[in-house]
Amino acid sequence: MAGATISWGFYFGWYSLIKKYMKKDDQGKLSAVQHLTASAEAGALTALMANPLWVVKTRMCTTTHNTPDAYNGLLDGLKRLYLEEGVRGLYRGIVPALFGVSHGAIQFMVYEEMKKKRNEVRHKNGVTSTEELNAQLSQTEYLLMASSSKVAATVITYPYQVLKSRLQNRATRDTYTGVIDCGKKLVQAEGYIGFYKGLAPNIFRVLPGTCITFLVYENLTQYFKTHAS
Repeated sequence: MAGATISWGFYFGWYSLIKKYMKKDDQGKLSAVQHLTASAEAGALTALMANPLWVVKTRMCTTTHNTPDAYNGLLDGLKRLYLEEGVRGLYRGIVPALFGVSHGAIQFMVYEEMKKKRNEVRHKNGVTSTEELNAQLSQTEYLLMASSSKVAATVITYPYQVLKSRLQNRATRDTYTGVIDCGKKLVQAEGYIGFYKGLAPNIFRVLPGTCITFLVYENLTQYFKTHAS
């Protein structure tokens, strides 16, 4: 919970800041490439800041209290991880995590483009630019866009999540020498379908949180925009 909350906080913070300093078109909008770039940069910065939390989280999720050397909590895990494995341990799985920046980049690009297309339809239907600036889309529209963009990004980038998890897992960390070795052994043992093992349960698990996060983000953004003066 802590890892996800902190990661989303970092991500939205960086994403908003980066977009703020990007050059916009005559209508004050960013292009699809700019959305992709902004979300990729935000994702890379977030990955570097939050990776130690995810290493500990992965190990806590794959052990029980009866497992020898199991972590007693987040702080205990971070402390022991650093003492036992050093900085290298804190950043296990960082390479696939950085490759995984594409997940957030794809998700936000699809999401922002869907919003832009929807607003273009509203504009054609008679909504003025001023009204458009201050008006929200419906909660249902936000939910559909958030879930659709999440599914698209997950399907495209799921293999990296499998690799990252196996590299960070305490039980399998010594099985692989790196990302390439992990990928080769995965194909040999399970075939290419192994890269998508657990995809459906993962999608159903993350969708509710994603939808809630985007709803909160959009409503807070709209609130602060309305009360900015």
